[in-house]
Amino acid sequence: MRILGLDPGEKRIGVAVTDPLGITAQGIGVITYRDLDQAVEEIKKICREYEVEKIVVGNPLNMNGSSGPASEKAVLFAEQLAELLEIPVEMIDERLTSISAERTLIYGGVRRKNRREVKDKLAAVIILENYLASR
Repeated sequence: MRILGLDPGEKRIGVAVTDPLGITAQGIGVITYRDLDQAVEEIKKICREYEVEKIVVGNPLNMNGSSGPASEKAVLFAEQLAELLEIPVEMIDERLTSISAERTLIYGGVRRKNRREVKDKLAAVIILENYLASR
């Protein structure tokens, strides 16, 4: 059972997918989009290509656990994905995943200009790994 992990942002969505057994997560890219329809079409293609059976979307809650504007957008995005793709969608707390990804890339010596897209993809991997660990 393959699971797709998404780190949604204002302009980019980090994307990761599990192996066919649903044990490990690998980053597969970043979707840069102008509108929701374009993003959904790209995600639909990925779901078909990897035979995805579930989608996990990162929920950027505030540090105190409350829902803010970014969280509300992520929840709306997840609801729309579930409706349009007819694939089960779950939300997972993604607090600090982008910071963790950034630190990992800095520690790995990745140049600042190369970090942006890699960070989004790595954040999606961390979201998916956290989901897999919580099951």
